Amino acid sequence: MRERIPVVVQRDARGRRAAARGLWTGAELVVTLGVVLLLLVAHQLWWTNRQARAEAADTVHALERDWGGPERASDPAEPAQDTPEPLDVDDDTPVVGEEQTGGDGGGRTAAAPAPRRSQAYAVLRIPRIGLTAPVAQGVSKRGVLDKGYAGHYPGTAQPGGAGNFALAGHRNTHGEPFRHINRLRPGDPITVETRDAVYTYTVDKTLARTQPGDSGVIAAVPRSNAKPYPGYRTAGSYLTLTTCTPEFTSRYRLVVWGKLSGVRQR
Repeated sequence: MRERIPVVVQRDARGRRAAARGLWTGAELVVTLGVVLLLLVAHQLWWTNRQARAEAADTVHALERDWGGPERASDPAEPAQDTPEPLDVDDDTPVVGEEQTGGDGGGRTAAAPAPRRSQAYAVLRIPRIGLTAPVAQGVSKRGVLDKGYAGHYPGTAQPGGAGNFALAGHRNTHGEPFRHINRLRPGDPITVETRDAVYTYTVDKTLARTQPGDSGVIAAVPRSNAKPYPGYRTAGSYLTLTTCTPEFTSRYRLVVWGKLSGVRQR
């Protein structure tokens, strides 16, 4: 029987070095990509929040200085709460209604002039979730929402006025002022402060999920366009808070509604 002689094939040293360099380069690219992604996540989840919250706090302080110091809302059932400012409106309708309790005994408040686009002109305070945020005209991302502000939907009522005072805010990133509005419960006070008055709303209803195009939730008489049509059927003075849901998505909208329960002149 013929004996087989084993043959040893030696790889080319250059080929081995080239393969090693290729693997090393690939590993470096993967690590670099991972670092970039981590930096992007950190920027969105940490830096934008820090930056927006700082800007929002500075704006609140500037408004309070301009008004001569913060006021406290008058709530008939609870101790006075910190007050936020009013949102923008397009008419001069005075504040009237059976649910109002005017601090001057008249129960009427003159409407403030409409603010400029992206102008911060009110302060929103929600004690339940520890929120104090400026309110600005409009709902643009760059000019309003990404600054950590609550944005007033153009065309909706002003604070305390007949109709619906509707606001939008980020739930995640850029200050995320509305992140925890899902924790609000019926009876929780929300105050809105302007240069001239403090308005107290009381949380009444929550709509856990609806489509982004459900414009009925910010109508003068807020009522969802989606079955079973949650909301209201009679005119009044309402507050609406809207934000994205679930968290870290924009697939649906979360809505909280409140009713005007008190007005105090500054």
